[in-house]
Amino acid sequence: MGYAVGYLLVVGGRQQLFTENTLTPIIPLLARRDMETFQRVMKLWAVVLLANLAGAHLAAWALSNTPAFDRNVQHAFDTLAHQAVAVSFGAAMVRGIFSGWLIASMVWILAAVEDGKIAVILVLTYMVGLGSFTHIVAGSVDALFLVWNGTLAWTAYAMGYALPTLIGNIIGGVSLVSALNHAQVVAGTPQNPLKKN
Repeated sequence: MGYAVGYLLVVGGRQQLFTENTLTPIIPLLARRDMETFQRVMKLWAVVLLANLAGAHLAAWALSNTPAFDRNVQHAFDTLAHQAVAVSFGAAMVRGIFSGWLIASMVWILAAVEDGKIAVILVLTYMVGLGSFTHIVAGSVDALFLVWNGTLAWTAYAMGYALPTLIGNIIGGVSLVSALNHAQVVAGTPQNPLKKN
C-alpha cells in the first residue's frame, strides 16, 4: 500500500511522473510525426526524467542517511531494496514493460472517468508494487537507497537497474498503450469525405 500511496501523492497531487509522460506528449507525435514534435517530446522526457531521478536521489539519501527513520525501519528499507535490485537486465526490462503499461493505462483511464480517480490510482499502482514490477522513478528510490548506504555501486544501479527499467517503461507505456490506443482511435475515426485519396 505504501507504493500506491506514493503514487497517489504524485499523480493526485498533479506532479509530473516520467511514466505518465508516455501518453500525453506521444499523442501529438503520433498525429504529426515530424522532427519538431519528436524533439519536443525528447526534451520534455529528458527534463521530467532528470527531475524525477534527482528527486529519487534526494529521497534515497534522506532515507539512508538521516535519522528520520530508526535502524529497524532502515533495515526493512535495505531488505526491500535488495529484493528490488535482485533482477537480471532482461527481467528488469520485462517487469518495466508491465509497469509502463499499467501506469500509462492509468493515465488513459483517469482521462475517461469522472468519479473514482483515487481508486483507479490506488488499484493500478498497487498492482505495480504487488507484481514487483520495475519503475524508473519509484524503483530507483529503492536502488539508490543501496547506492547511498554504500551497498551498491552507482554504475551497477545505472546499468543493471535504471537502463533496462527505463527501456521497459518506455516500451510498455508507448507501444503497448499510447500507440495501440491511438491506432484504435484513428481506426475508429470516419474518413473525411472532403479528403482526396
